[in-house]
Amino acid sequence: MNRTTALGHLAETIGRHKAGDPVGVYSVCSAHPVVIEAAIAQAADDQTYVLVEATSNQVDQFGGYTGMRPTDFRDMVFRIADERGFPRDRVVLGGDHLGPNRWQRTPSDEAMANADELIRSYVDAGYTKIHLDCSMSCADDPAVLDDAVVAERSARLLRIAEDTGNRIGGTAALSYVIGTEVPVPGGAHETLDHVTPTTPERARRTLAAHREAFARVGLDDVWPRVAALVVQPGVEFDHLKVVDYERSATADLRRVLDTEPNLVFEAHSTDYQRTQQLRELVEDHWAILKVGPGLTFALREALFALAMIEDEIVPSSDRSDLVDVVERRMLEDPGYWENYYHGTEQEQRIARRFSYSDRLRYYWPDERIETARRTLMSNLAAGIPLPLISQFLPDQYRRIRDGSLSSDPHHLVIDRVRDALRPYAQACHPTDSNGATLA
Repeated sequence: MNRTTALGHLAETIGRHKAGDPVGVYSVCSAHPVVIEAAIAQAADDQTYVLVEATSNQVDQFGGYTGMRPTDFRDMVFRIADERGFPRDRVVLGGDHLGPNRWQRTPSDEAMANADELIRSYVDAGYTKIHLDCSMSCADDPAVLDDAVVAERSARLLRIAEDTGNRIGGTAALSYVIGTEVPVPGGAHETLDHVTPTTPERARRTLAAHREAFARVGLDDVWPRVAALVVQPGVEFDHLKVVDYERSATADLRRVLDTEPNLVFEAHSTDYQRTQQLRELVEDHWAILKVGPGLTFALREALFALAMIEDEIVPSSDRSDLVDVVERRMLEDPGYWENYYHGTEQEQRIARRFSYSDRLRYYWPDERIETARRTLMSNLAAGIPLPLISQFLPDQYRRIRDGSLSSDPHHLVIDRVRDALRPYAQACHPTDSNGATLA
């Protein structure tokens, strides 16, 4: 992959946006290979590049919860791109929430030492979009960190990223994302009724703190490569609810970057926003839209639908029992959900299977669950009666009938995930009724 070319795609998008062309890019924050394949398929059809980001809890120097290090994740993405004939130079790799996130329960010295190596491993592996996220408190920190502390720690990581980039062939390819009011990775942990957008004053303080911190370590010349500021536009989701974007609440905030020629906003937790709200976000200068759990939510919907089809046409002794296998493994190993899903046994059961926050996504790498998934796909590979596809996957049925989609189970899953991506593609690259690009 040509690192400079990969960055060029993102820089071009931001440049066009700052010039008044309301375009954007969505960032796929998922480590599931089927989700990544769906994103690449969507980008291929749209004739765009694809931005894929590994999150620090998924992928780190120790393996993360997926068992992948940055080089492993990179190789997986490139392998999928190669298999689909998608050029590597149209793949932009990013690292999301890179900082002490994974080590918040340890003292800050230890957490930041791990964050140092995390940044080094990502840049060394060829990732070019680096989210410097030191917004979270560590074990010996106050509950809320001062902007100056966050910026100082970010500057420390920036120095490591720049030194690593220089060592492997130059830093021109690297771009950075900063912020002090960063939503929790993967959606809110508590029940939400309303989310207050970042105030303009808070956003300006964040910018000033980072600019000063970068200058103190002799890296003020990097500022033009700071591509985005993470602020809260007032969007979020919890287990059962989505808080929609209300553009009237951000009228003053969206003017903060008017004097920053190279900076746009980055929006996190945009999962489940409707197409109109996503489009408004892009128009209002959130030119980078992050999406993750919403994609594995769609993946789960497709696989559970196929499991219901399997129940209808496969003898019980041969079924994958995917849904039951998932439930058993989540109960046997509750670490990824028990501190998030509360209430009665029935409420917890519903949340485990269907929650917007999709804690189930942490379990897809499990060996027994993956075996059940493979069995499911094998059981249905010989063919699925169309009326059953109509019953359980009606949108895919319509595409099969009009000749744009195969009834192969893998293709059905890919297309269902793309249903969650299509609103982002339309928001970032709007088209008219004839499919012609408007922006």
